[in-house]
Amino acid sequence: MRTARVRTVHPVIWAGWAALATGAVLCVLGWYGISGERYAERQLPYLASCTVPGAALIIAGAVLLTHGRGALATARVEELYGLLVAAEPADTEEPRQAASAPLAVSGDLLMVPGGTLWHRADCPLVAGKAEAVPVDSKLMASDELGPCPICEPAEETD
Repeated sequence: MRTARVRTVHPVIWAGWAALATGAVLCVLGWYGISGERYAERQLPYLASCTVPGAALIIAGAVLLTHGRGALATARVEELYGLLVAAEPADTEEPRQAASAPLAVSGDLLMVPGGTLWHRADCPLVAGKAEAVPVDSKLMASDELGPCPICEPAEETD
């Protein structure tokens, strides 16, 4: 997968560098031709045949390089995504079920003084914290505390 994508991008990058180099050479030749002429009517052919096309080639080369590098970055991202997808286990239903299972299942509700959420006692955010105290039923009734989005305790009143 990688070689097919990367090889299709390289010609665009090489074309961009070639256009930039050719444009620079034409601009230098135009400048050299114009600098040797005293009168403006003799400078116009150099301007029309070298300097303007050289500037256009420089702009085209910059556009090609930008496009080629963007396509190369996209190809690399797609390659990394393919590697990550290939690294997933064959049975993808099991991790989804594990992710949807609650982290905490305790029936006891705790809160941290000054906090705005209430948690189950085995929630990772309050487990092992000495400052966690049981939830006051008055605070739950007044809607000052909301449920923790991690342990998702059921709304219970004492």
